[in-house]
Amino acid sequence: MTVLKAGDIDRYVANPPAEGGVVLIFGPDTGLVSERAARLVAKASEGQDDPFNLIKIDASDISSDPNRLIDEVLTVPLFGGRRVVWVKDASAKNLNPAVEPVLKLDDWQTLVVLEAGDIKKGVGLRKLIEAHKRAVALPCYADSDRGIDQLIDEETREAGLSISREARAALHSLLGGDRMASRGELKKLCLYALGKGRIDSEDVEAIIGDASAFETSQLIDAAASGDLATLDHGLERLSEAGSKASVIANQALKHFQHLHRMRIDIDKGRNAQQVVDNQRPPIFFSRKPKFAQQLRIWSLNDLERAMGILSEATKISRLNDALGVPVLSEALLKLGRAARARNQRR
Repeated sequence: MTVLKAGDIDRYVANPPAEGGVVLIFGPDTGLVSERAARLVAKASEGQDDPFNLIKIDASDISSDPNRLIDEVLTVPLFGGRRVVWVKDASAKNLNPAVEPVLKLDDWQTLVVLEAGDIKKGVGLRKLIEAHKRAVALPCYADSDRGIDQLIDEETREAGLSISREARAALHSLLGGDRMASRGELKKLCLYALGKGRIDSEDVEAIIGDASAFETSQLIDAAASGDLATLDHGLERLSEAGSKASVIANQALKHFQHLHRMRIDIDKGRNAQQVVDNQRPPIFFSRKPKFAQQLRIWSLNDLERAMGILSEATKISRLNDALGVPVLSEALLKLGRAARARNQRR
């Protein structure tokens, strides 16, 4: 059994084993799942001249004909090389009947890549894969601050651009929920700044912080500050746009975790404004007053309760897309009302 940790996943994708096996790539960050699956398949197929060595199959085809997978695994390549079978949308169907016979083989040279969405521990493909010695599970969760920095560095380095600290801080508040969406926004930003040689905060605001769209950061700030009018407007836009609630819920949770870390420093006797000014990566200048206001509103105990509410909303919205928007809306409204009441008392 192998469930790779975050630090080992990129190394595995860049250097997949030469022998056959089954790899399950899964998680709530569907963009990251797709990106890692594509990179792994490309690396495993590298240097092969036979296009028939790479087989792409939809999970529905495997589900309707479970024998199809083992037939593909046992097919011998005509011109040598390793065969790679890439199964898309693997969490949408019950694929255990198709995968089990493959895992019972004594030896095989084909690499099977299963691209899936979020799967709970101990059920379905995760239970099957994580218990087998020739299978590997690669979990894909929303990018941490470090992951966002790496993504920014990758795209700016490829474009030959530098980036200011303020612009990097602004990107931290706007990216991270979905790898594919984040990378797309960064590519658009780099293209915009290509003639300048450097990305500044004004570029971020012009390209990613589009004033015509209701930004996620505005929605989160409205909840944390008790601005119910802005929050109501943002929730209406969220529902109309069909936005992915789990992504926004996770960003809101990260915001309150950030406030919690800062609140600990303030309770130790540090000046609130200094705490805000000394954050690394730095907080985007236009949001500093909002952070300072929110830190005056929220106590440490209140922030811990808020994180519990958002953690539950994130979990539910990941497991059930249909419930995502109403659950997130209820959570943010609850926090917004609490913030407003505390602000009025203060």
